[in-house]
Amino acid sequence: MHIYFSLGTNLGDKEQNLRLAVQKIEERIGKVVSLSAFYTTVPWGFSSENMLLNGALCVDTLLTPIEILRLTQEIEREMGRAHKSINRTYSDRPIDIDLLLYGDLVLDTPELKLPHPLMQERRFVMEPLVEIAPELVHPVLKKKMRELFNFKCDQ
Repeated sequence: MHIYFSLGTNLGDKEQNLRLAVQKIEERIGKVVSLSAFYTTVPWGFSSENMLLNGALCVDTLLTPIEILRLTQEIEREMGRAHKSINRTYSDRPIDIDLLLYGDLVLDTPELKLPHPLMQERRFVMEPLVEIAPELVHPVLKKKMRELFNFKCDQ
């Protein structure tokens, strides 16, 4: 199964944070099929003096979405993230790993929503994702990632 992640960091050695997260994802979740370039972006949804570094990756896995969620949260904790965003209140972070897409699966549980409900509104998610998967079709919106990026992104 091909799955897609968004990665972000704005604390510490940002490039090293992203590379370490990719390494841990490959060790625990599955083979990295593709990795975008890293993009410097302004904070979204919160104020900070620290710019973010973002990327996207595609991974081939046999794990379930809930197993993946637990493993990514474990990786975030190991890398120094004390807590996830609560009620869309965001803050500085050494790493943020978001599962964007799990094949064509549509899932809506209190713990996990797939596809990621805000992905198409966030340039820092879509720009790296379009780099590695421009023709990938959003399972709910039924549009290619490049089309969503061209028409939906706000910043």
